[in-house]
Amino acid sequence: MQPDKVRRVYIQEVAPRDGFQIEPNFVPTEEKIKLINRLGRTGLAKIEATSFTSPKAIPNLRDAETVMRQIERVPGVVYAALVPNVRGCERALAAGVDEINVVMSASESHNQANVRMTREQSLAQFAALVKAARGSKAFLNASLATTFGCPFDGWTPAEEVMRLVEQILEIGFQGISLCDTTGMANPRQVARLCERVRTRWPEVPFILHLHNTRGMGLSNAAAGLDAGIDRFDASLGGLGGCPFAPGATGNVCTEDLTHMFAQMGCQTGVDLDRLIEIAKDLPRIVGHEVPGQVMKAGQADRKYAKPDWVGTAKNQIAITSS
Repeated sequence: MQPDKVRRVYIQEVAPRDGFQIEPNFVPTEEKIKLINRLGRTGLAKIEATSFTSPKAIPNLRDAETVMRQIERVPGVVYAALVPNVRGCERALAAGVDEINVVMSASESHNQANVRMTREQSLAQFAALVKAARGSKAFLNASLATTFGCPFDGWTPAEEVMRLVEQILEIGFQGISLCDTTGMANPRQVARLCERVRTRWPEVPFILHLHNTRGMGLSNAAAGLDAGIDRFDASLGGLGGCPFAPGATGNVCTEDLTHMFAQMGCQTGVDLDRLIEIAKDLPRIVGHEVPGQVMKAGQADRKYAKPDWVGTAKNQIAITSS
């Protein structure tokens, strides 16, 4: 069903960070730069290019400075980086990032497993990061992991999410990503929470960061869209997954998500054909197949040549005589 008016949605690519960080093999720096440059020319709104974390913690992203300094900056595209602490923030700012992204979890157990801090300690660090970024032009975004559920603590109460979002915004962050880290969310749950945050903070740019662990990533994105969300993280080919979330497979696939929104009549600003061609090159880059579907099946409105016998008199006779 087509919407009454064209909706503008913004697709934000996270594969160079969220996807590459857990790959079994290091993706060469030159390949990362080339991929980000190609992605930047597709019309994507944002690219999370890397993470300024310790090379010991995430060796696959040990080339963060080189990547961020050598990529081509396409006008209109936001180039973001994940940072774990004040030192990472300083490195990212020195490399010229447009956006600082910081992660904490809505659930206590996952936060300790993922960042080795309590949630209160994470909030204190968030305040230090705001101070460190003061005077820069970088946008500050907080990613709230396990927003919908935690593999250790179970379902995350919506009231707890609302409390944490309020605290993060009061600290000075400008945007919030609601993350389904382990793919536990369902469309009704997503719709209800998104409606609540959009009603309470209509001026805040909320982002949905979804994983397709249980095959509901696209359904959850559609539910978020209906609830007023217009910004979505996605990963080329469906790469990604949290190393500290048991069973968490890849993010919702960028080309699949873009295709769904386009088929729904939304304006994404993304050249889907070009995006699909880039996705087809991904198995060569990472050395294995990827779960994306549209890159394999083609777009839904693609037409194929009919078999020679379809519509012929011979075929009609065969049908009527059977």
